[in-house]
Amino acid sequence: MTPQVVRIARVVEVLPDEFAVMIADAAAEGVRNMALLATEFGSASDPFVEPGAALFAAFIDGDLTGVGGVTVEAGLTEPAMRLRRLYVRPRFRRAGVARALAGAMMQQGFQTAPLLIVNARATAAAGPFWEAMGFTPVDWRGVTHALRLSLPVCSP
Repeated sequence: MTPQVVRIARVVEVLPDEFAVMIADAAAEGVRNMALLATEFGSASDPFVEPGAALFAAFIDGDLTGVGGVTVEAGLTEPAMRLRRLYVRPRFRRAGVARALAGAMMQQGFQTAPLLIVNARATAAAGPFWEAMGFTPVDWRGVTHALRLSLPVCSP
């Protein structure tokens, strides 16, 4: 199989043109997060407009393949960013889309806070995926995995 180039773009103001197809793909799998994203994006309660937050879309050859975002998490005792709404259309799985999106989400998150969190209860594959991305399982309210930015130790 020929490797495909995954292009990541930040979503600003409007969801990508093919987003209705993504909602239908997710609904067919019993996944609600794309319908939730369509409801919250651009609304008065849109979490992706907060400073440091972002929503990303992935494309292969111009086709919308996946989305994922990062938002401010205010419910913890330390600054944190929540990675959320990660979804890859079934026909584009195993093409590096989720890893590319997660990488963009993590980079964005770590620009704002030293702690990233995720709730990976949506599917059986979510937990192992985030663990492969370096996250550790945790048992926090509404959080299944966390990753803390570790800075290199400098010798005097």
